[in-house]
Amino acid sequence: MNEPINISFGDTVRIKTNPLTKSLSLAGKTGVVYGQTAPSVTNVEVIGELKEDYAVNVHFDDLHKSFWFIEDLIEFVDHGAGTEAIIGNTSFVRNKNGEWKVVKKGTGYNFLSKFLFGPFNRKRKK
Repeated sequence: MNEPINISFGDTVRIKTNPLTKSLSLAGKTGVVYGQTAPSVTNVEVIGELKEDYAVNVHFDDLHKSFWFIEDLIEFVDHGAGTEAIIGNTSFVRNKNGEWKVVKKGTGYNFLSKFLFGPFNRKRKK
């Protein structure tokens, strides 16, 4: 049995192929998780049929755009090892296991801490 994967901010994911993702030209695309939300609170438009109050935001560099997906439409690729983020004066670098390690000085993009360490991190099966 595969151990569950914790899909969270900074992870690389692939969009699963189904008629909806094909029609939107998103099937098979790879992107980076920028956040998670409860759609009932944020009123975001979500791709897929919501069965629970949870959606994952995936950003696609080639499209310069992000979309919200139900979690059943995304599959884990990797944890984005080497990704750097800065919160205030603290810089973090992600390792291959998905852990954020504090480093003294960084050049990454400034993200809010709730996206890095928020309550929506969830376990997923591989």
